[in-house]
Amino acid sequence: MKYTKVSLLFQTILFSFFAISLPLVSIAQTPIDSSYYYYGAINNPVHPNDLPSGINFYIQKKITDLNSKDTLSAISDLRLLAIGEFKIGNNFNSENHIVEALNLIQSMSSKDTLIDAKVGLYNQLGRIYRASNNPSEAIKSYDNALQIARKFNDSVILLNNKANIYKDQLDYENALDIYNLIYQKQVYSNDKFQIALVLDNLGFVQSKLNLPSALQNILKALKFREETNNLVGLYSSNKHLAEYYLDRKDTAKALIYAEKVLSLANKINSSSLKLEGISLFMSMNKNPLIHEYKRLTDSISNTKQIAENKNAFLKYNIAEEQKKTQASQLLQEVEFRKRLVYQFLVLFVLMILIGSYFIYRNKYRKARIEEIYKTETRISKKVHDEVANDMYKVMTSLENNVGIDSKVIDEMEKIYAKTRDISRENSAIDFHQDFGIQLNDLLFGYKNNTVTVVTRNLSKINWEGVPELNKTAIYRVLQELMTNMRKHSNATSAALVFHKNGSKIQIDYRDNGIGCDLFKKNGLQHTESRITSLNGTIIFESKLGHGFKASIII
Repeated sequence: MKYTKVSLLFQTILFSFFAISLPLVSIAQTPIDSSYYYYGAINNPVHPNDLPSGINFYIQKKITDLNSKDTLSAISDLRLLAIGEFKIGNNFNSENHIVEALNLIQSMSSKDTLIDAKVGLYNQLGRIYRASNNPSEAIKSYDNALQIARKFNDSVILLNNKANIYKDQLDYENALDIYNLIYQKQVYSNDKFQIALVLDNLGFVQSKLNLPSALQNILKALKFREETNNLVGLYSSNKHLAEYYLDRKDTAKALIYAEKVLSLANKINSSSLKLEGISLFMSMNKNPLIHEYKRLTDSISNTKQIAENKNAFLKYNIAEEQKKTQASQLLQEVEFRKRLVYQFLVLFVLMILIGSYFIYRNKYRKARIEEIYKTETRISKKVHDEVANDMYKVMTSLENNVGIDSKVIDEMEKIYAKTRDISRENSAIDFHQDFGIQLNDLLFGYKNNTVTVVTRNLSKINWEGVPELNKTAIYRVLQELMTNMRKHSNATSAALVFHKNGSKIQIDYRDNGIGCDLFKKNGLQHTESRITSLNGTIIFESKLGHGFKASIII
């Protein structure tokens, strides 16, 4: 059984989003063979490779369909490509696929019969504008789709997505009106996918308005999505539950759902959802520096997104583009250069912020570790100079008193021995002496008639270039491991092997004791925190009755 603690490094967080897409309407001939598989890989991805493989398949299929003059199938291919690219965070590519599909529809004599295809494409375009922080254009796209939509389910999803825009803008009252409307229309249907979609968003908005039925609606939506194994829907439900408890300062429950959010994002293999999940974790961190960094990063990202929005849908109206004058084109070129300069400045500022953060964090961490070691040494000295010495004086005076029970003296001697051991375990390390010799003396100090201690390669390690903080951590961790071995393991032998790999030192510890249940061995957390505070790793491996192992890299 292995127990490994993994530290997540701070990452640059860009804004992200989530929306539910319209179910694909069949606008071409029924797909056969592998088309069924890749159709599902795009619309309901389960494995990490589903989306990339689905996108590659439909890129090739679109080329084949266009070469064979099968325009209807090519439009369907483009629709699927737009959805797939959107799910992995490639909004610009998704937008281009939609524009190409709309151009193909416009070129067909039967364009007026392809209403369902146009509804789906306009809906997808609205989702892209929402992700691009362009709410006004997103609402226009949804309204365009609503004007031509003929199916009830399509209208429900379009209204839901329109309400999502109001939710993004924190206009919860308008969002609530729409969600209530479509829920009343949908409540008697048997479509769990649609009901879960509306219930989840309704519950989330109700939670923001502190309405009593909020949690009940979110949990009900989660149950429906678990029954249908809707990964994207499960992601949304868990995210809303995490935010629900975070708003109510229940960080423990929020963290449980946030972990599920990140796990689902990895399964879906969506970059935007992963970033959103990581951002959710950062919102739970109490460090004000992280919150300030996140705020600045989000602000810079939003500003950059607005500056870089490439509205490919404008290309759809080619005739209008051709009417632009040469002066207008020159102005666009100037604006483009300004954007390049702006992007460079944003990148430069971002690099400074990231660099400043890591410099500050390293200085703070080093100072904190040094203070901890100083505190340990100071406490050790006080235990020895005050507690142990006073205890010894009392023992001496009591020994001369004939009326004192010898058992009392024995118990006091045990207490004195414990205070002396505590003082010795946390006393200062003299770095002016050979550290290898001190470490050797420490390890062999645990050897006796019943316990054998063996070391390998200890004398080959050059300790002169190792920082004092690292030496202290190694000394204390090995001291704690050996003390645990002596007190609790019933081991008869312990072996330690030392390795030097570049600037890293690896120490492998092993004994033949009774082992332990790592999940109940809370005392190991202290050694773990010492190592991880210096960007090192420590891995424990143990089973009851099969000894104990530890691997340290620092």
